[in-house]
Amino acid sequence: MSAAIDANVVTYGSSAIVALQSGAALPSQFLTFMLGEEQYAVGILHIKEIIEYGSLATVPMMPDCVRGVINLRGAVVPVMDLSARFGRAPSTIGKRSCIVIVETEGEEGDCKQVLGMLVDAVNAVVEIAAADIEPPPSFGTRIRPDFIAGMGKYNGRFVILLDIEHVLSSEEIVEMARGTAAVAA
Repeated sequence: MSAAIDANVVTYGSSAIVALQSGAALPSQFLTFMLGEEQYAVGILHIKEIIEYGSLATVPMMPDCVRGVINLRGAVVPVMDLSARFGRAPSTIGKRSCIVIVETEGEEGDCKQVLGMLVDAVNAVVEIAAADIEPPPSFGTRIRPDFIAGMGKYNGRFVILLDIEHVLSSEEIVEMARGTAAVAA
């Protein structure tokens, strides 16, 4: 489910607030999923595929939020446990647990990076109009404010729209791994 993105289109992510203020177009389709009892969403343009949870190869000295790696058609894809990434207990694997394969911009924005997100359950692809997206709250959430791109209103409830570029920042994960290695040494 790859999509070519026009350079003039504002993609959902850290520029969401600027886009909301300027009236620029935001993606209107989001994949919703569950982490515990909370519902989150990611812009559909970042989603490559959804796969059933399978065994992961663990990688020594990685941060707790990196659950391991999978072989996806010959490519090594790291899998991040979003629950652990948000500072909570690692996800318990259940019948509906799955891995959402996402594509994010690389460090310099010139290359794409493919990562997996372990989630408790995938719900549906939903339409959320730009008028139904509010800026993220400055306090009161149980995850870091820079991880939240906005709050979408859907079916009378709020859905936390994630800024996937920040959540899956490989620079930050590398720093966390260095910290883990330093503690182990």
